Amino acid sequence: MAAYPLMTISFVIPAYNEEGYIEACIESIRKHWTSDFLEIIVVDNASTDGTAAKAAVIPGVRVVKETRRGTNWARERGFRESRGELVAYLDADARIPHGWAAKVQKEFAANPKLVCLSGPFRYYDLSLRTRILAEGLWWIFAPITYRILGYAALGANLVARRDALTEIGGLDTTLVFHGDDTDTARRLSKVGKVKFDMGFFVLGSGRRLAKDGIFKLYITYGLNFLWIIRTHRPYTEGYVPPGPPEKNSPGR
Repeated sequence: MAAYPLMTISFVIPAYNEEGYIEACIESIRKHWTSDFLEIIVVDNASTDGTAAKAAVIPGVRVVKETRRGTNWARERGFRESRGELVAYLDADARIPHGWAAKVQKEFAANPKLVCLSGPFRYYDLSLRTRILAEGLWWIFAPITYRILGYAALGANLVARRDALTEIGGLDTTLVFHGDDTDTARRLSKVGKVKFDMGFFVLGSGRRLAKDGIFKLYITYGLNFLWIIRTHRPYTEGYVPPGPPEKNSPGR
């Protein structure tokens, strides 16, 4: 048995047309998370395929709809729907490995000031050569960035304390895609410790790397990372200027 009290957790999985991946993601959670309270929320972000239907028939899974397209809209909707002391964000094509859950509980129990734990991808569907290159780039750049800034995060593998997310006013929904995770890490670092651990990984799909090319995609993410730090806005498209505040919208 664990020597520390187990914290309750809500998994939030934004999903847009992920019917080919969502079941494996959920089953990895059900296999590896064994605490008393487990909540899995799939946020159907205007899918046009069978994502919602596949997720809805899995025991213990709740599907909610968010028709406003954008990862942070989906993550914010999931956060508002959730109840756990911890909120874990995963992409629909991610899978948590053995030891992931124990790492979460141990890290948050050991440090009350820890508000966010994140880590990199390890890819399950790339060729060996491409996987070595892609994961090698993580090892080169992520630790250096984290050491310089004191924060870093991957939105597809991010666990945060509910009270910290509440304190920063939730996620910034004006950031549609690029730079959203860096912005969340930056804002959370204002209220507590943000930890990026290279050993705290999820298994992720490399389909975007295979489609767009490693260097093109990494350069795009790198530029958006730098722009978020300097201007709090992304370099590429993926920013919607805020309009009139909506009811229950998070504070900025």
